[in-house]
Amino acid sequence: MRRWLTGFVILVTVLVGCQTATVLPDGRILLIGGVEALVYDPVSGSMTAAGAPASPRVGHTATVLSDGQVLIGGGLLENAMLESAELFDPAGADFQPTGSLGEARGLHTATLLADGRVLVVGGGAVSLEGEGAPPLASAEVYDPGSGTFASTGGLSAGRALHTATLLADGRVLVAGGGSGESSLATAELYDPASGTFTVTGEMEGPRAIHTATLLADGRVLLAGGSSGESPLASAEIFDPASGTFSPAGALAIPRMGHSATLLPDGRIVIAGGIDAMGGYVTSVEVYDPQSGSFSAAGELARGRGGHAAALLSDGRVLFFGGDTDPTGEAPAANPMGSIEIFDPATGTSEVLER
Repeated sequence: MRRWLTGFVILVTVLVGCQTATVLPDGRILLIGGVEALVYDPVSGSMTAAGAPASPRVGHTATVLSDGQVLIGGGLLENAMLESAELFDPAGADFQPTGSLGEARGLHTATLLADGRVLVVGGGAVSLEGEGAPPLASAEVYDPGSGTFASTGGLSAGRALHTATLLADGRVLVAGGGSGESSLATAELYDPASGTFTVTGEMEGPRAIHTATLLADGRVLLAGGSSGESPLASAEIFDPASGTFSPAGALAIPRMGHSATLLPDGRIVIAGGIDAMGGYVTSVEVYDPQSGSFSAAGELARGRGGHAAALLSDGRVLFFGGDTDPTGEAPAANPMGSIEIFDPATGTSEVLER
C-alpha cells in the first residue's frame, strides 16, 4: 500500500483511528474502540461501561444481527489484522466469542443480508510507516445459526476502505477502495442467491475512504473520499436499474474519512473528515436528494476523521472518536476519542461528558 499512501501520510492516522457506533434494537448506541466498549442511552443521557471485547481492535466492523446481538469481526491490533470475531449481547451487556473469520482482515466491510447472514468483504492493513498487507479480494459469509464463517465468491480486485451497500433487491454494491497501488474506480455487485460478484458500471473516478448511502428511491449516493493522491469533493449516484454511475454535484470542500448519516426525512448529513491540508474537518453539510445539492449545515464541536456516526431516535446524530485528545494526540493514540451530538435542526453540536 506504500504507493497508494505516497504524499498522504495523514491517511494512516485515519485508518488506525476507526471506531464503531452501532444502533441497538432498543435505540441505545454501542461504542467500541481499542480496549473499551460503552453504551450510550439517548433517553437518559447516560453512558455505561459494556465490558471489554475479548480482543482490543480498531478498523473492525460491528453488525446488528436479526436477534439483536452485534457481530464484531476482524480489525487491527498493533497494525496486524485479526481473524477473531465475537458477539455482544445487549441484554447481558457482555461479549462472547464466536467462530473466527476464514482470513484475518481489517478495514473491511460487513453487511447484513436479507436472510440474516452477514457478508464480509475485502480488507487490508497499514502500519504507521506506510507498509501494509495487500488488500484482500476474498469474501466470506457469517451464519448466525451455526456461528461460523464460510468463504463465498471472490472480488475482481483486492479492496480495503471501500463501501458495501445493501440494495433494495437484496444485492450488495461494493464500490471503490484501495487496491494497494491506487484507489479503484471499479464497482461490483454481490448476489446472495448465487454467492458471486459481478462487475458493474465504472464510477466517475477512483475513490476510497468515501461514503455510500442508500437513498429512499433505491439509488446510492457516493461522496468524497480519496483519489489516492488527494481528498475529493465530487459525488456520484449509482442506479441499480441501469447499473451505472452519474455525477451528483459536489461537496463544499474535499474530504475523506468523513461520515454520512441518513436522516428520517431522506436528507444525508456529511460531517468531518480530513481535508487537503491534512487537517481534521469541523464543517457539516447536508445532501438533499430532492434538489440534488449539498448545502452548509453547521459545525462540529471538534474536527474528526475516520470517526463513527449513528442516528439517534430523535433525529440527532452521534459522532464518536476520530479526534485528537486534549494533549493533541492523534486518533491512533486515542482510540476511544470524544463523543458529541449534532442537531441538524439547529446546526449545533455538544460534546458529552463521560
